[in-house]
Amino acid sequence: MNEQDRAIGLDIGTSRIVTARRQNEKYEFTTQLNAFLPLPYSKITQSALRKESVPHQVEGAEIVVYGNESERFANMFHLETRRPMMRGVLNPGEPNGLGVIRQIVQSMVGEAGRNGTRLCVSLPGAPIGSPDDLIYHEATLKALLTEMGFQVNCINEGMAVVLAELEDTNYTGIGISCGGGMCNVCLSYLAMPVFSFSVPKGGDFIDSSAASVAAEGATRIRAIKEASFHFNGFYSDNVQQALTVYYEDMILAVIAGLKDVLSKSRNVPRLDRPLPVVVAGGSAMPAGFRDRFEKLLGPTSLPIAISEIRMAGDPLHATAKGALVSALAEI
Repeated sequence: MNEQDRAIGLDIGTSRIVTARRQNEKYEFTTQLNAFLPLPYSKITQSALRKESVPHQVEGAEIVVYGNESERFANMFHLETRRPMMRGVLNPGEPNGLGVIRQIVQSMVGEAGRNGTRLCVSLPGAPIGSPDDLIYHEATLKALLTEMGFQVNCINEGMAVVLAELEDTNYTGIGISCGGGMCNVCLSYLAMPVFSFSVPKGGDFIDSSAASVAAEGATRIRAIKEASFHFNGFYSDNVQQALTVYYEDMILAVIAGLKDVLSKSRNVPRLDRPLPVVVAGGSAMPAGFRDRFEKLLGPTSLPIAISEIRMAGDPLHATAKGALVSALAEI
């Protein structure tokens, strides 16, 4: 087996699960929604799902459809999908969520774990002021993946963005991952994480907040956001205006967190040049996001100089790619 075949990068996010592998010097990605939908059990329904190759598992009186297909069935029956994770960590309201994550990951990686494959999984940064909030999440995911047969390493999500995107600065800079549940930030110096943190605002926060003031459901808000939202000043349309307001609130929370941590950290290296900031994640995808981030950051006085704000080349897959870079480095 080629050495590259024995490494996987894994991003388990609130909204999506992404795997990264390297084949013939090219990065390959697979993506599934980190969601599920329980349906009433019947043998004929189970047989039909098998014939259509719909990923599912039977749990008592329910058939649980998971991954991308869960959203299709939810739209068909006007239901809401459920999520194994919330705000970037395991959802305490879904006791079976870990089993769903296992099924989704298994469907994406197949039998790779049986070969002792090295797997690097991304983890969120601790919320500012709450350094112990991730102990259960990290230990549980690591135990799950180890039980599946992988040699498991962990990497901070913001650090993964640095490894994916900042090779040209020798992995020195600030990586920001704007996901569904939270935004993660990491400052790296020569591939060494100096500090990391998370802000509990992301795509879900934007959707639910905009829905509350626009008298729409969060699912519809998300569909509008992903299909047509872009930054363009003031909107007369109340949905677009609400999305603008809460997107800016999320960005300002990240900037405030960065200023706070930089001001209080004692181990920020003395740098002889400005640092680049690279932004990734599904919540950074709307047109104009980079420009708005740069504009909002402009008036903020930081203890370090920023050279540029850049978007990741592949925002949706950057975290998984960075996790794979880390896994390959350990082989």
